[in-house]
Amino acid sequence: MQSVSDASQHIVLSGCSGGGKSTLLVELARRGYETVAEPGRRIVEDELSGSGDALPWVDLAAFARRAIALARHDRAAHAAQYGPVFYDRSLIDAAAALEYATGEPAVRALGSRAQYHRQVFMAPPWPELFARDDARRHDLDSAVAEYQRLLSAYGSLGYQTILLPKISVSERADFVLSHLEQ
Repeated sequence: MQSVSDASQHIVLSGCSGGGKSTLLVELARRGYETVAEPGRRIVEDELSGSGDALPWVDLAAFARRAIALARHDRAAHAAQYGPVFYDRSLIDAAAALEYATGEPAVRALGSRAQYHRQVFMAPPWPELFARDDARRHDLDSAVAEYQRLLSAYGSLGYQTILLPKISVSERADFVLSHLEQ
């Protein structure tokens, strides 16, 4: 077995909000893979039960900074794992949010230190799946704009973005796993 301190074992699921990433992560966990839940969702849950100062619809920059810290922690916490670890979003997603919120060149600065598998699996916009809830208050147009920023961010750092097809969650998991075997 190979230690995941090797970046090739840290696999990112990114893309459009409401595109099925978290559902895919659950399927990969069901199949026995190590998974890491989306930092943003965890932050929103924490903020909704607390002060609410770092919510993306209140203070996007504060939210993004918390997401950066949590994504760094997640990556470090799994450095000694063996076998693949699947992340629902990454440090690069958080850096892209901070760059969008503040104009700081966060993607280049933080992304160069973010080491993940060279292939990043991107969930494209899927209007039939997209739904607002307490943690996702933005609309589909905002989600699509974020998706475009993420495609650009990952591409600018040299990652190969692979679009997830709009198929069942089981088929999506098979798709991801077969790409990783190649």
